Amino acid sequence: MSDQIRQLPLVQPKRLRVSPWSIGAVFIAVMVLIPIVAVIWFAVTPTENIWPHLLRTTLPRYLTNTAVLMFAVGALTAMIGTGAAWMVVMYKFPGRRVLQWALLMPLAVPAYVGAYALVDFLEYAGPVQTALREVMGWQTAHDYWFPGIRTRGAAILVLSMALYPYVYLLARAAFREQSGAAYEVAQALGAGAFGRFYRVGLPLARPAIAAGVAVVMMETVNDFGTVDYFAVQTLTTGIFSVWLQGGNLGGAAQLATCVLVLIIILVTLEKMSRRKSKFFGSTRGQRPVTAVALHGWRAWAVTLCCLIPVIGGFILPVGVLMTHAFDAGQWVAPGLRRALFHTITVGGIAAVLTVLGGVFMVYGVRLSHKRLPALLMPVTAIGYAAPGAVLGLGILVPLAKFDNVVADTFVRLGFGDPGLIFTGSAAALVLAYVVRFFAIGQGTADAALGRVSPSLPMAARSLGRGAGGTLKAVHLPLVKASIGSALLLVFVDCVKELPATLLLRPFSYETLATRVHAKASLENISQAAPAALMITLVGLAAVALLARTNR
Repeated sequence: MSDQIRQLPLVQPKRLRVSPWSIGAVFIAVMVLIPIVAVIWFAVTPTENIWPHLLRTTLPRYLTNTAVLMFAVGALTAMIGTGAAWMVVMYKFPGRRVLQWALLMPLAVPAYVGAYALVDFLEYAGPVQTALREVMGWQTAHDYWFPGIRTRGAAILVLSMALYPYVYLLARAAFREQSGAAYEVAQALGAGAFGRFYRVGLPLARPAIAAGVAVVMMETVNDFGTVDYFAVQTLTTGIFSVWLQGGNLGGAAQLATCVLVLIIILVTLEKMSRRKSKFFGSTRGQRPVTAVALHGWRAWAVTLCCLIPVIGGFILPVGVLMTHAFDAGQWVAPGLRRALFHTITVGGIAAVLTVLGGVFMVYGVRLSHKRLPALLMPVTAIGYAAPGAVLGLGILVPLAKFDNVVADTFVRLGFGDPGLIFTGSAAALVLAYVVRFFAIGQGTADAALGRVSPSLPMAARSLGRGAGGTLKAVHLPLVKASIGSALLLVFVDCVKELPATLLLRPFSYETLATRVHAKASLENISQAAPAALMITLVGLAAVALLARTNR
């Protein structure tokens, strides 16, 4: 019996192989989620719990203003974006070919730049009121009534003019993809122009419109520059005041948690609306929508309706900035050159890291076939929904503690004090940008790699190429156009980002966005104009890319 036992083969334990691609994907997901987890931790474990005080005093005002802005801007952008998309797709009118792309141009102008321009245009010393006084013979402001400029209504108008292209872009694509036969049947049954829109076009495009409105409402919650300039107290401005002015980290984290709850509710409602509104059409023989030519006053009325959002969202702000940009001395100011260098450097590094991280994570999930990375990958998109102020709060405090630990370690080992490595440099800013816009890099990489035929990487592997070699030789050449687009989009968003930049930038470290905010807050539009125009030019590059990819 003992001889039989000795002759039995030994069963080797199965070795658990862990793919480095899987480890990298999990690491990236953890880095993206740390700021969100940190904010929640600070909120539930405050050093000084001021939540009861917030409930009695400022929180109702913060919530009310935030809710009013969200729903008012969402409703107004839905009307503007959907209406403009319907007219551009369904009708032919003078200027249609130009206006269908010009309607995207307000995306190039940040909302806070539009706020500064509107106030400069309509204030007491601005051209509108000055012209009224000269024409009517009025001497002082007591001689006439003029609506208030820095109000919540003005903030709603500015945000709507800046954000409606999100709805327009998705609604236009949805209307273009619909079948012309459905409208012909509706017309044959006696439906007029409004009936075809209300009963056919709008229900079919509702999921796309809901997605656009959800993005608009999230951007409204994230906004700081516009509401701060118009003195509208929202949850985002409350985070700044409670933390930076009141010195209470826990209270700021509790307000940030309220913002996260709002965002989660918005995302959930948007997902539910799309799940309940699904429409399918047969691609066999499907005729596209045929635009109807308009004539006479109707054609010019549609042209005017499409031109008004372009004027309010792009022509007016850029025109006001141009009138202040003729001072050549402002273009060679030392502070402007430094801000431009910082913006290009930090934004460029963040864009490269974001896109590379997105490609690595998507490729790693596809290669490893592990369940954990696949589950974590969609969660990493939460950074795009989280406002910059929330991410700034969740990044700065953990990084500051990590810096202190590193400095103490260096001192104990006798190497001297290295200072604040991350929070004392632009590294924290780069990390915030990566976390905030990681969804763009990951989503683009996922869509691009998904279009690569599986037979191509299989052939490369059969020829002896490893995982990294296959990525370099097969995938990257095929998706380089999409990767380039993602780099530009992330870079543009980094250039425009204001709340996270204000919280995380080192002392005396300016970017174009913070320079515009600082100069405009001091009512010095002339010094803010060059930086604002530079941001707009960068944004126009992204608009041109969107126009090219959505032809």
